[in-house]
Parts: sequence; structure tokens; C-alpha cells
Amino acid sequence: MLRARRSTAAFFALVSLGGAAIAPNAAAQSAKHPMTIDDMMALKSVGSVAISPNGALVVYTQSEWEHPSANPAKGDTALGDKHEVRSHLWLVPTDGSRPPRQLTFSERGESQPQWSPDGSAIAFISARGAATGDEQPRPEIHILRLEGGEAEKITNAKDGVTGFSWSPDGKRIAFLSVDTLPKTTDAARKRRDDPQVYEGDFRLSHVWVVDVATKKESELVHTTEFTVRGAPDWSPDGRRIAYVTTPSTLLRDERRNAFIVDATTGAAERIDGGADVQSTPQWSPDGRTLALTTLRQTHAMVPDSMPFREILNSHLVLYDVAAKRARDVSAGFDNSPGTITWSPDSRSLYFTAGDRVYSSVYKFDVASGKYSQLTQRAIVRGLSFDKSGTRTAFVMDTPLSPGNVYSSDATFATQRKLTEANPQLANISLGESEVVTWKSSDGQEVEGVLLKPVGYRAGQRYPLLVEIHGGPTGAHNAGFKANWSSPGQFWAGQGWAVLYPNPRGSTGYGEKFMRGNVPDWGGGDYRDIMTGVDAMIARGVADGDKLAVTGWSYGGYMTSWVVTQTNRFKAAMEGAGLTDLVSMYGTTDIPGYIASFFHGVPNKETTEFYRQRSAITFVDNVTTPLLILHGGNDQRVPIGQPMEYFRALKDRGKTVQLVFYPREGHGFSEYYHQMDKVRREFDWINRYTLGTPKSVSSR
Repeated sequence: MLRARRSTAAFFALVSLGGAAIAPNAAAQSAKHPMTIDDMMALKSVGSVAISPNGALVVYTQSEWEHPSANPAKGDTALGDKHEVRSHLWLVPTDGSRPPRQLTFSERGESQPQWSPDGSAIAFISARGAATGDEQPRPEIHILRLEGGEAEKITNAKDGVTGFSWSPDGKRIAFLSVDTLPKTTDAARKRRDDPQVYEGDFRLSHVWVVDVATKKESELVHTTEFTVRGAPDWSPDGRRIAYVTTPSTLLRDERRNAFIVDATTGAAERIDGGADVQSTPQWSPDGRTLALTTLRQTHAMVPDSMPFREILNSHLVLYDVAAKRARDVSAGFDNSPGTITWSPDSRSLYFTAGDRVYSSVYKFDVASGKYSQLTQRAIVRGLSFDKSGTRTAFVMDTPLSPGNVYSSDATFATQRKLTEANPQLANISLGESEVVTWKSSDGQEVEGVLLKPVGYRAGQRYPLLVEIHGGPTGAHNAGFKANWSSPGQFWAGQGWAVLYPNPRGSTGYGEKFMRGNVPDWGGGDYRDIMTGVDAMIARGVADGDKLAVTGWSYGGYMTSWVVTQTNRFKAAMEGAGLTDLVSMYGTTDIPGYIASFFHGVPNKETTEFYRQRSAITFVDNVTTPLLILHGGNDQRVPIGQPMEYFRALKDRGKTVQLVFYPREGHGFSEYYHQMDKVRREFDWINRYTLGTPKSVSSR
């Protein structure tokens, strides 16, 4: 018996019955309190968004910490229960007529929602089902149909799915999956007969196509010559697929190629973009052009055929499919474009890009070659357009709130807020942010963000924490500061001002500024930071006798460097920091990135320069009490870096503590480690800066 298809409105009503709506703020009238660590950990995060083809609905992901094994009312138990971040799908109408509703509730969560081309279903990735022995269920593509019913698993990839895209007719889905281990190798690993050849064990990812109706899967191209990165993109007629590849899975492998592949035969044709292709080529709706980004390579290959990472902007390139000719159209745009989206008429491209302390939306007109900026002083991410190109959905962050879902017309002039993911913030006292600029020692203008303490009063001086960002090709933005790596609102609630400087080397200020610390780590960037501190003291905000500094990754490098160059800071925290650039080059998983800043690999000509920009060379100068925090399994900045610096400081009688976090890599993913990082950092800095211990409980 055929079942009549329900309307979109009927489906929304259906899922509303079982969904969890955003609850009204029952404590709206209660007194506000400063942000606690528990408040910070309870924040929900909005991820990817996808607008329906007719522009009526937006499906999006929302993640938070879940503790499924324990009763939330009782808190933690003594049973070894774990907190896990889970992402689920939510649905909201673009006209704001109804509150958001949760669509999915599986134990391990869901991600990457995509509407079918006709808008009748939503595909997503989820690992569902029970474990088999030591094997956990793999992430597979599932489809939830708007006509009702449970989500249906479409793929059966033994090693799971990492990315996918619908064919234009909705009958097929192209997806990526990692090559399956031979049974003998798999069995050997299970019995721990598993020696590993360093940088020699590659499991490549390839493109598969599944028929949605029959669930029959076929591998499109099998090769040992490359691995595919990113979700593939179908041509409008469904006959071809474009994707980008690298020869190996090594993160340091910067070689990139792109291909057009026949979706039936697997016959492949390489795309010559004129430089290393950085992003998956995107088909124009008329099928004539592919839009992609490329990165020009200026360094010679080292003998192992791996190039260094270029410290340059990526360029927007248009590839004429028939003529097989690429055209660089980046003239007039001095930043790196983000993910590219075509307009339905193939006349324009939309993307976001760093814009000083913001992330702005830009439009490129193909005919004129002109760029226009569509948003101002906003932090926008995750653009999604409906089929007509007249309506868009996106996520926007503000200084006083993490990301929420918005909709607008294609001009971005009619923005409507659709969600309030964290209504509890109405009961929390927050510090105000201000974008600030100052002149560095050489006259260079430098920008940053100043987060003022809760209850700030002009003319009163406050202790100042300086937080240095990672990268260095990264940047602080003007968004909400409340997570384990950047817990500014927690500090503001404790009476601190926080400065987030963007010294030379930061992105979002043009290519020249981004290259401003090549080859000058610890030079102009250090002076940019210190003049920022001076500027905050001159403004009457900061107490010059109560200064502290912290940073992670490159920010950790800079923190370790700062305390060798000045004794102005009373306390410091170095997180995942590199302190000996010679040994860092030899052990990191991105040696080419380091080499790009320091005239190539360490050798008899360059090694002394590496040493002169390494904090460990000047360790005798350190007087600032230093807390060092590091992931125990960090391959980006291996654990030898903090161990060397700790030993050098300890042997000299300096005040230092080193804390390792088991299982963690370059960033922290575990609940209690994130909480400990924030609490331990605060206790250390508060103790040595303000002179009295002040331990802060999580509540």
C-alpha cells in the first residue's frame, strides 16, 4: 500500500511531537552570576547547516557534552563513566515561525547533513548499532525521509564513510572510504603483531558510488598512487565527478592534484589548475566551469619529493572544462577564499574569508572579475544556499554568544536569527569586547581584541592576561571567548582583562602582513605583542604590575620566547609549545611548515639561525614562573619539546611545572582534561600574578 507523502509543514509537526524544543528560560529573573567552568562546559555548539532546496527549512548540527551512563541530576559517578561530545541534527524553518526541533537522538551522534536534490530526504553520517567484540560500529550514510519512518542505513563500508555528496538526480551518492585492511593484516593487528614503519603505512581513501534504491556500492577508481581528500562534487548532468588528491596521507605532503572522473567508467582526466589545488573543484550549474583554489609553490622539492608549506594566499581559479584551461581570478582580493558556492545562473561565486578580526561573506562576479563584500563586522561561517539562490542559511558568532543559525536573502541584508542555542547565557554576567589597534615599535598598525572584566569601570586598572594565538598563520577573532583553549569569559568573570593580539604573521590582514614574521619568529611579532601590552597600560585598562601571558602551539612558542626576553610578566602558561626549533623540525609531522619560516631545513648554514630563535637557547634569562601543559600523544609538537625546556629550567632552579595529559594530541578532546586545563592555568597565573592562591571550583 502506497503511503501519501506528507507536506513539509506536516513533517515539521510530526517531528515536533518527539523533538526537544528550545526550552524557555525559567530563571530569566534570577540574579546573574559570573561564568564558571561548568557554565563553559555546558555550552552547546552549532556546526554545519544545510538549507532545503525550496528554502523553507534548515537542518543543522548541534553538539554538546553528553554523559549517557550517569544520571545528569546526580553528576559524575564512581563507575568510570565518560563524558563524550555528541552532535545531533536539528530542524528549523527559515521564516522563524517555529522553534528548532531535534531530529536525531542516536547514542553516537550524527554529522554532515545534506538535503536530497528534491528536498524529500536528509542524508547524514552516523555510527549506529551494537559493537561486535572489539569492533565499534563504523560511520555510515543514513537517510531520513520527510514522509516519515526511521532513518535507513544506505552504505555498508567496512571502514566507514568520511564524506559524501548526492548526485543531481538523487539516485546515487558518491562517498569516500578508506581502503580495507587485508584479513591477515587485520588479524595480526588484533593480536598486537603490529610493527609500524614510520611514514610508510598508508591507508588510502577512494571514491565509491552507492545506488540509493538498491544500496549497491562500487568503487569508482582504485589506485595506489593517491588518496582522495574532501567530499567529491558531481557535474550537473550527473555524468562526471571532480575531486582532489594527494600522493600520500601524510599531513606534511603538500602535493595536490585534481581530477574529473567519469561516474560510470572511472576514466580520469587531470585538471591543470596552474598550481597545487587546495580545494575540491566545484562545478558551475551550467557545467562549463570548475571553481577551485590553488596555492603557488615557490620552494624547490626536498629530496623526498615533499615541498615546504607556502606562506602565501591561496588563489581563486576558474577552469574551463571544454578548453581545459585555468584562469587565476584572484587579482584584487588579498586573502584566502574559503569554501566556494556558485550562484544558480553560474555568474557569481560566494565564499567567506578572514577579514581582520571578522569572517566576512564575499561575492565574485565572473564577467567583471570584481569582488564585493556582503557582510561587515560579522563572523559568518557555513554558507548554504537554496536551489534558487535567493535564500541562504549560515552560522554567525557574536562577542556575547557562540554561533547560532541565521537565514537571509542572497544580499545578506535581511538577516533573521533562527536559533538560541544557549539561552542560559541570559543569566550569566559577561565581559564586553572591544576591537583595539595600536602602533608597533616600527610604526606597523596592529589589531587585537580586548575583553573587559565583568563590571568594568573606566579609569580602574585590572590584571591583564595576554593570550597569543596559534599558527602563526591564524588569528583571533571578535567572537565569543569561552572554551577550554580560550576561556576569556571565565577570566572576565574573575576580574581580569584579556588581550588577544594579532601580531604580524596573522591571517586576515593580507599576504604581506601574513608573511611579516618570515623569517622572524620572536622578532617583529614579539614587539607587536609587547607594544599592545603597553597600549593597554597607557589606556588605563591594565595594571602594569599585574601582567600574565598564555598561548597554545605557536602561542606556546611565543610564550616560551617571551619569558626569555622580558621579566614583565608575573606568570605564564605555555601550552603545546615548541621551544627548540632544531629538534622540533626533526620530530614534528609538519617539518615543511617550520622550514618555510627559517630558510629551509636545519643545516650548517641555517642551524644557528634556528637556535637563535629558540627559547631554550636563552633559558638562563627566565624569571617568570612557567606552567607547561602538553598532550601526551602530541605529534604536531612532540613531547620532547616541553621535556627539554622543563629540564633546562628545572636544572637552573627556575619555578616551573610540566603536566602531561594522557591520550591527548595537539588539542584536548577529553572532558576532564579540558576542565583541568582551565582550572590549573587560572590557579597558577592567579597565584603568581596576584600574590595569593585562589583556587576556583568548577561550580
